[in-house]
Amino acid sequence: MSFDLSGKVVLITGGTRGLGAAMARGFAAAGAHLIVSSRKAEACEAMAAEIRATGRRAVGIPCNVGKWDEVDALAEVAWAAFGRVDVLVNNAGMSPVAPSSVETSEALFDKVVAVNFKGPFRLTGLIGRRMADEAGGSIINVSSIGALKPSPWIAPYAGAKAALNAMSIALAQEFAPKVRINVISPGGFLTDIAGEWATQDEAEKATALNRWGRPDEIVGTALYLASDASSYTTGANIRVDGGSFWDRKSEGKQ
Repeated sequence: MSFDLSGKVVLITGGTRGLGAAMARGFAAAGAHLIVSSRKAEACEAMAAEIRATGRRAVGIPCNVGKWDEVDALAEVAWAAFGRVDVLVNNAGMSPVAPSSVETSEALFDKVVAVNFKGPFRLTGLIGRRMADEAGGSIINVSSIGALKPSPWIAPYAGAKAALNAMSIALAQEFAPKVRINVISPGGFLTDIAGEWATQDEAEKATALNRWGRPDEIVGTALYLASDASSYTTGANIRVDGGSFWDRKSEGKQ
């Protein structure tokens, strides 16, 4: 089966930096046209211009996915831009570290849940329904290894991503058989927000492959799920994490 996306229309949120930008470039290289969204209009247009320079069509649409009305508007404008959406990638997210459960403010909690779960839920429903009523399509929800391996300092984030995982299975059933919905669970990647945690020492302790991932290493999994290569795959959750369940301590490999 081919990973070819020639002529397909891909809508990706959080598509202007990090893993989202890497996926947007990968989809364009595979032949797709892009609708790129993030909060900042100038970032959206810059990425769209980069994609257009490769010979693909692309538009940028700003949206804060944590706000229901902005998600509704994004769905309408994106669908109108090309007359269809073949692939939706819910990639926008935020992962602030909470000092403790007690010290987590209501505002922070609500924001984390809104961006990581509420927005993807709404956009999946809006685009998935249209896909199911028309030619079908593929939806990819970008979760996190944190939902499968939660830590105290990311409890709201882990919970929101776990909800995203559950929602993906539920809506995969709702919009079947014409729409496939799957999840990618990334581990640690060397993006521009990696910060001080992304040291080689920590990578050796945390992963079987002894390193963090490069953003381009998410692209193969995204292309698989977006394309006909995964035509019999739905409701799946694929970890792309360098083997982060590797337990070095238990094997005396600190």
